[in-house]
Amino acid sequence: MTESNTTGIKPPENPYEKAPLVEVVVEVPRGSFLKRGSAGALDYVSPVPCPFNYGSVPAFTGLDGDLLDAVVLGPRLPRGARVQVRAWGAVELIDAGRRDDKLICGCVPVPPWKRRLILLFFIVYAKAKSLINLVKGNQGRNSCEGWREAASALAKASPRPNS
Repeated sequence: MTESNTTGIKPPENPYEKAPLVEVVVEVPRGSFLKRGSAGALDYVSPVPCPFNYGSVPAFTGLDGDLLDAVVLGPRLPRGARVQVRAWGAVELIDAGRRDDKLICGCVPVPPWKRRLILLFFIVYAKAKSLINLVKGNQGRNSCEGWREAASALAKASPRPNS
C-alpha cells in the first residue's frame, strides 16, 4: 500500500512487503555433517559442517524435479522443523547440468556482505558437487550462477497440489 502525501516524496519501501513468505522443512540443521534429502535418506557425509539450516519448500517442485531447496539463516533448527520465513533472495545453482535454485530465507533482510558470503559458499559447494557427481557417475556442468530475486526462483518452480 502506498501512502500519498503533499510533499511528493514516496515513503520508503517496506522490504517485508516484497519478500515472499514460505514454509521450509529443515532437512540439515546448521552445523550438521549429514546431508539428507527431503525423503530423509542420507545423500552424503560432508567433510565440513553445513553453515546454514538447509531444507526444502514442500509447496514447490524445483526445475531439477525435487522439492525447491531453501536455506534458513539464523540459529540452528532441529531436523524436521517447519518454519514460516521470508525468502529474501535465491542463489541459482547448476547441478549436473540442471538448474537447482536455493531460496535464501530468514526473519530479517540479508545485508550485502552476507549475500557475498552466501555466494562464496555456493561457489565452493558447486565445485564440491562436481566431485560428488563424478563419483556418482552424474554428468553435466556444476556452477553457481549468482544471486537472484526470490520471486524469480518461485516463478520457475511448480506449485505442488495438497502440500
